[in-house]
Amino acid sequence: MGIADFKERMLSGAPLAGTFMKTPSHEVVEVLAKSGLDFICLDAEHAPFDRARMDACMAIGRALDFPLLVRVEDSSPRAVLQALDMGAVGIVCPHVDSVEKAQEVARAAHFGLGGRGYAGSTRWAGFATRSMPCVMDQDAQTIVIAQIEEPAGVDAAQDIAAVDGIDGLFIGPADLSVGYGYDHQASDELTAALAHVGQAAKAQGKAYMSWVPNAQKAQEWSAYGMSMFFIGSEHAWMLNGARADAAGVHEIGGDA
Repeated sequence: MGIADFKERMLSGAPLAGTFMKTPSHEVVEVLAKSGLDFICLDAEHAPFDRARMDACMAIGRALDFPLLVRVEDSSPRAVLQALDMGAVGIVCPHVDSVEKAQEVARAAHFGLGGRGYAGSTRWAGFATRSMPCVMDQDAQTIVIAQIEEPAGVDAAQDIAAVDGIDGLFIGPADLSVGYGYDHQASDELTAALAHVGQAAKAQGKAYMSWVPNAQKAQEWSAYGMSMFFIGSEHAWMLNGARADAAGVHEIGGDA
């Protein structure tokens, strides 16, 4: 179970566990790859990934045959091209709220007229060790995930899911809740959106996924048809583990 068959596993509906990685460090990739996770998503939208540090993370991911996605900073062809050329198996594009945006990012991520630029000397292309037909054939492995995080995106979910080249829908519960006017993630509108986007993904045979804080929430939201979960982040896991052990130590002698 590596990079080459990751898209197939994702579209099969097999339960997949991953996380958003916030620390731009290749050592974190190396450690998390030993954890039993199925993938990592480097968060270039909300974390300080520059090109050099993202490239180092990609080198480790490719060396370990471990799938790395990138949540790109925006939907520009430049951001998409850079992430894929470095070796990402796919991208998560934020703020896809229309069919037009979905079409643009799908085009930017795949070869074709007006689409992804071809270069045979990148890591993705094996640093000039693969023929052009081989590199072009590898394009079928590329994953494009549209992040639905505005009410307009929910309304257009069916049409976004139908776009050729969009492989999955990621519903963003926090931004969507803010868009609906809430400071929590327990509204009826969010619940309805979870169901609606799930139905849209299922109808078009696309993967459905979201961020969740833990496996318990993943179990709960699997009822909406989700099978791919971005669980917290390494920041959350470090804090949870440190807090639990610190609290345990502080309890020593508490009954004395």
